[in-house]
Amino acid sequence: MPWPSSTNAPRRSSDLPSSRHVPVLSQATIEFLEPRPGGRYVDATLGGGGHARLILERIQPGGRLLAIDRDPAAVAAAQLPAELRQGDFREVAEIAAQAGFTAVQGILFDLGLSSLQLDDPSRGFSFRHPGPLDMRFDPGQALTAEQLVNRLPEAELARLLRTYGQERWATRIAAFLVRRRPLRSTADLAAAVEAAVPRRAWPRDIHPATRTFQAIRMRVNDELGSLQAGLEGALQILAPGGRLVVISFHSLEDGLVKRFFERESRDCICPPEQPACTCGHRARLRVLTRRPLRASPAEVARNPRSRSARLRAAEYLAA
Repeated sequence: MPWPSSTNAPRRSSDLPSSRHVPVLSQATIEFLEPRPGGRYVDATLGGGGHARLILERIQPGGRLLAIDRDPAAVAAAQLPAELRQGDFREVAEIAAQAGFTAVQGILFDLGLSSLQLDDPSRGFSFRHPGPLDMRFDPGQALTAEQLVNRLPEAELARLLRTYGQERWATRIAAFLVRRRPLRSTADLAAAVEAAVPRRAWPRDIHPATRTFQAIRMRVNDELGSLQAGLEGALQILAPGGRLVVISFHSLEDGLVKRFFERESRDCICPPEQPACTCGHRARLRVLTRRPLRASPAEVARNPRSRSARLRAAEYLAA
């Protein structure tokens, strides 16, 4: 039986289809999220559906899962007994309210891009496959990678690469990109970076264009802005005792999550030099992971994508 055509319509099935998608840090995710029968949970980053399937296996009978993704292709491909919604998780609270998910027991954010997106040349995420300079999670949004690399002033382009990609050759790469405009494909972009970075300085373990592609993708999709808003939204819909689990793949993302957890686990956020508290802030989280969890060598061997993954978890406190 075919699914409804609308990407905003809830979709259900009597069983879970099999999938080759291997979710990162799956055991730790389940241990911290603690999905239980009858509970309500949100997977804010559906992707290939690996984590969603693990959650669904544990919340029956009577449990409900809301699965969200910015990419309509991910939503269309997910044949799961869940409420599926296409949207940006920066609006997780609004999407959850529309789907009837309030006071949920757990929310998961698995950040970055999925293997399905990376392996599709038409999406333009990878330097390994020739394709258009796109890099949009949601093909319906206006800004593309091609617009960024061809329109930004050189100094601003260098700042972008330095900030989001932590690229030591940002200034030189930006100069080469501007010199080679217009850049139309992933091959054009990768070739420009290869030419810009001296061969002796090429990283041993990654392609020299890796950080540039990452930085542009993060800017195109405003990934840090979405994350900050998504974390705030999660606290609006978690029930007391509910769990918040975040898997990140970039130091800027992990740092943002760490600072958010630290801030929301304190009763006072006034400057240390202030003699008396005037902020009125009250702790909303109990941090469960003082340090981020990393994948074991065995998991990295099975799934190389897990190499840079970091997991942090917290529990929502009663209001």
